[in-house]
Amino acid sequence: MKDFEGKVVAITGAGGGLGKAHALEFARRGAYVVVNDLGGSVEGVGNSDTADQVVEQIKSAGGMAIANKASVSDRAGAKSIIDDAVSEFGTIDILVNNAGILRDKSFKNMSLDEWDLVMNVHINGTAYVTHAAWPIMYEKNYGRIICTSSGSGVWGNFGQANYGAAKMAMVGLMNVLALEGRSHNIRVNCLAPAAATRMTASIPGRDPIDVNNPPAERAPSLVTPAVIYMASEDAPTGKIIQAAAGNFSSATMFSNDGVRLGLDASYETFLENADTITDMSQAKEGSANKRRKKKE
Repeated sequence: MKDFEGKVVAITGAGGGLGKAHALEFARRGAYVVVNDLGGSVEGVGNSDTADQVVEQIKSAGGMAIANKASVSDRAGAKSIIDDAVSEFGTIDILVNNAGILRDKSFKNMSLDEWDLVMNVHINGTAYVTHAAWPIMYEKNYGRIICTSSGSGVWGNFGQANYGAAKMAMVGLMNVLALEGRSHNIRVNCLAPAAATRMTASIPGRDPIDVNNPPAERAPSLVTPAVIYMASEDAPTGKIIQAAAGNFSSATMFSNDGVRLGLDASYETFLENADTITDMSQAKEGSANKRRKKKE
């Protein structure tokens, strides 16, 4: 099925794991793929030719792809990913922000350097590459952007304050860009995946696995259908889709109607109404403030 025939896709961190699975599937469906990967370890150090290997695999199967080995956390490097897409294939249609590193430690034991490194790759890197692609998509009234968030941000995960903060920041970025891109047919969504990859294998306490031959139920390819959907012509916008082991679901924000204390608001009146303010049994999807403004 060539449903992405001629579409130009850039995927960061696509030398292995989830990114590689996405790249192979987009190429199989007719897309031209920019395979970005610095080639480093999950700690973000070292280099290798993983991007070249994925490109060769795509070409061997009859697809079209090029490699880019820049770091997304470097502004010039991030821009070069989109520049390479335009130079080689003429444009950029789809961007999958997938690159990431880990520095897992409890917050008490985490250095600020470890905080900065993870934030720079995950949220700044996502912003840098997206910023380079945005004007092109905006001008031609077409774009699909996927940010790879995580349950570590949406729900929390012990020992991942830096990673979780960056991943939840992507949700905030998505929320704004979905609004700003709506009138120009740019649809922006978040993926919250779980699969056996080098990154998950490096988390302390995890059972050792062969990431080159992961258990079938934890294969990265079982996450990819959600990415294909979020990159499709009929993609939604502003959604968080969770994907793991062939199971797919959505996560979203809810709010209750709360209590209007007005000019009488004080700590004491808040306490009097605390049970109602914190009761989520009748909560609805979306912002209570926006619902209230519509009624007014």
